[in-house]
Amino acid sequence: MRGPLLHHRAEGPASAPPLLLGPSLGTSYALWDRVAPELAAFRRVVRWDLPGHGGSAAELIGPGATVGDLAGLVLALADALGIERFGYAGVSLGGAVGLHLAVHHPERLTTLAVICSSACFGGARPWRERAALVRRDGLDELADGADARWFTPGFTVPGLVRDHRAADPEAYAACCDALAAFDLRDRLGSITVPTLLIAGRQDPATPPAHLRQIADAVPEATLVELPGASHLAPAERPEAVLTALRTHLTGDAGRGMDVRREVLGDAHVDRAQARQTPFTARFQDFVSRYAWGEIWTDPALTRRERSMITLTALVAHGHHEELALHVRAARRNGLTPEEIGAVLLQTAVYCGVPAANAAFATAQRVLAEEPDGA
Repeated sequence: MRGPLLHHRAEGPASAPPLLLGPSLGTSYALWDRVAPELAAFRRVVRWDLPGHGGSAAELIGPGATVGDLAGLVLALADALGIERFGYAGVSLGGAVGLHLAVHHPERLTTLAVICSSACFGGARPWRERAALVRRDGLDELADGADARWFTPGFTVPGLVRDHRAADPEAYAACCDALAAFDLRDRLGSITVPTLLIAGRQDPATPPAHLRQIADAVPEATLVELPGASHLAPAERPEAVLTALRTHLTGDAGRGMDVRREVLGDAHVDRAQARQTPFTARFQDFVSRYAWGEIWTDPALTRRERSMITLTALVAHGHHEELALHVRAARRNGLTPEEIGAVLLQTAVYCGVPAANAAFATAQRVLAEEPDGA
């Protein structure tokens, strides 16, 4: 009979390759709030809470726990969801879980990303002392200092600090026990899964040197250092973490989302992602991969030329809402208002005057919204 599972959230199409996301000590899966929805455009994303954190039961872990115990809970979750092999990305303690899986259960992983983490977190003594402090006094004092440990000066995510304060002290202390006993430095060379390391250059808890040590030991590992990032890089530098993860997970296919943002603008893509549901996720993935990752990145035509062709096609089919979007895109791609007007005049000859008349009205409205009133 299966026991209780880690609290988790699944996003993205069920048929997409699975990707599990692990949190850091003291946070919930909300750590991934600004990253997971984008990844869910092309992956089945499952993010989970540590025992006693977020929605996970504290009883899932006890004194003297190990990172191996946490990895076992992650595997039990994957089994319950019918996931045999999966990509994995984790932050801090979540990253340690990923390293353990790569060493002890390599058959389960397809890729590994270790973010702001370490193969050994400074030895056993400081973690045992922290565990004793939390068991005696609770988490308020540690939560008061969370910003300094987690973020660069002046930055914070209040929701994550609240999650820290609300964590179960006994479960938190047991996670400290796991970090105290964790040391995989002599096993890193056995890792064969494709591995990405992401370091925050201003991370006081796991400085870049910790990630560099892993990168030097794991065959063909890639190391990315993020300026302006401290310990919780997915919360502080989500765009940079996304770029690194997309490249790691999909190679050039991840370029599609970048091009989509460059042409259509962040605001439009953010709205499309916010509206995404399990029903529309595969279509959004199709648009990013095929339209933007293959067609718009083909060097045979410039982006200016592609904008002209796109405007013509949208006029011909009367897609006025999309036309407004692509008039803005054409301006980003370097077309002047005069050139856009010339394209629409050309459509009057081949698509008909009524179609061109409606297109001119749409374009005039969009261009009038520009700061110079073009």
